[in-house]
Amino acid sequence: MRFGALKLVIVHSHFRPGGVRRVIELATPHLVAHWPDRIRAVVLSAGEAPDPSWLRGFRRQLRGIPVKVIARSEFGYVSELGLDAKTLHRRVKDGVSQLLRETANDDCVVWAHNLGLGRNLYLARELAFACHRLRIRLVAHHHDWWFENRWHHFAAMRQSRFRTLTAVALAVLPGSPAICHMAINQSDTAVLERHFPRSSGWLPNPVEPEAPPSARRVEAAAAWLRKQLGEQAPVWLLPCRLLRRKNILEALLLTRWLRPEAWLVTTGGVSAAEEQVYADTIASTAQKNGWRLSTGILRHNERKMPSVPELLAASEAVMFTSLQEGFGLPYLEAAAAKRPLVARRLSSIAPDLRKFGFTFHQWYKEVLVDPVLFDWRGERERQTRLFARWRSLMPEAAVRFADRPAMLCSGAGRFPIPFSRLTLTAQLEVLTQPLDRSWERCVVLNPFLRTWRDRARQRRLKPSPWPASAKKWLGGQAYARRFLKAVASMGSQAPAKGASQAAQAEFLRIKLREDHLYPLLWDSST
Repeated sequence: MRFGALKLVIVHSHFRPGGVRRVIELATPHLVAHWPDRIRAVVLSAGEAPDPSWLRGFRRQLRGIPVKVIARSEFGYVSELGLDAKTLHRRVKDGVSQLLRETANDDCVVWAHNLGLGRNLYLARELAFACHRLRIRLVAHHHDWWFENRWHHFAAMRQSRFRTLTAVALAVLPGSPAICHMAINQSDTAVLERHFPRSSGWLPNPVEPEAPPSARRVEAAAAWLRKQLGEQAPVWLLPCRLLRRKNILEALLLTRWLRPEAWLVTTGGVSAAEEQVYADTIASTAQKNGWRLSTGILRHNERKMPSVPELLAASEAVMFTSLQEGFGLPYLEAAAAKRPLVARRLSSIAPDLRKFGFTFHQWYKEVLVDPVLFDWRGERERQTRLFARWRSLMPEAAVRFADRPAMLCSGAGRFPIPFSRLTLTAQLEVLTQPLDRSWERCVVLNPFLRTWRDRARQRRLKPSPWPASAKKWLGGQAYARRFLKAVASMGSQAPAKGASQAAQAEFLRIKLREDHLYPLLWDSST
């Protein structure tokens, strides 16, 4: 295909701090630099205008390429808009039409992020329809999926006139010669390639180690942390927003066991209203019990606030206990900062990390908990109730794929269970146990922790080196090359009839297996 001067239109529901915005800010300069001929303009379109300071930095990175912002509230999360379905549909249709009119006389590529999250199916559907009709190339870049423990979103979809799985599949996984579906890990890519063999691919996030912060900047970050915490103490950093899937209390439990004098510090704040109860509960309970937890330390976006790389450099160790991730940037951030990492080994992305060449010394599959540390009967009853409610959100076609969670699979006998498979209530019950008691009960179930605690006390936890092979997969030039290959392949042939529904059905079979079920994610207050 011909690559000429064009506009790159970047669409997302928001440009709030997080993984998607980070990908956009890192990747776009490389796309601009490596595009054949040239990109003559970039359009940023979302439900709200980006933060002005972020936008200024983004423009600097593009070195003179014009950047236009089109903010339309109807492109945001439906749950935050308060509009009836008819009005929202009309406004989204008008908004997409206006957005693409901006490119009427230009060659154009639309790079749309996270349509598969399902937070605005009207936007996903209308953007796909318009690009198909006008033969505008659309790269649908999938970072997260609505069917990964987010079935409350399906209930909202039904209220928005997307009442069947087929309707949702056609919106988030549309088939068209003009559309290419890209995933950020090999696991999801394998599913897409089976159903969209000529219009899908793997696009891992761009990550290139930056020059380390100067000693002066690191000391300034350490001083800022001391001021925020009110004392000088070791900091174990969990770089994340306040989301249930980040499994923050597991990081706190491990920090208290391995380095009880350390503070666990999280960076981002709440980015969705449904996470507020979780964030408030863990913060208030930590304060009440005197736990060394500081949440959302960067949420206020104050002037002279240290950057995440500076905080990483000023911290003793990095934690990452997320339940599900599409890519897992903190693994790589810790390696780039040469900081020891204590992290869950997620089956969806561990093969990718190995392919990139990374080796992590303190990662684990699960932390098993002795059932005497929480109210077993109460937790079993709670999970039974929550699981039934969660299943009730699913259509029958999905219910038949759903396994039972670990705690509800066996008989009445008690058995060690992963901390990650507990509700928030039970997790807090474990944490409120005397620290020595929970340690003694659980270290025999997780013998690797004894070695890690000895290393932590001596400040000898092992960092992971940055492998030379990573550039081949994660470098900016490699990213641009993969993106361009995807764009070049578009327009050749339409996917098979029914590809959208078949791909979604395969994803459902995978994502509803027992190893993907986490009670913490079934309800916003468990």
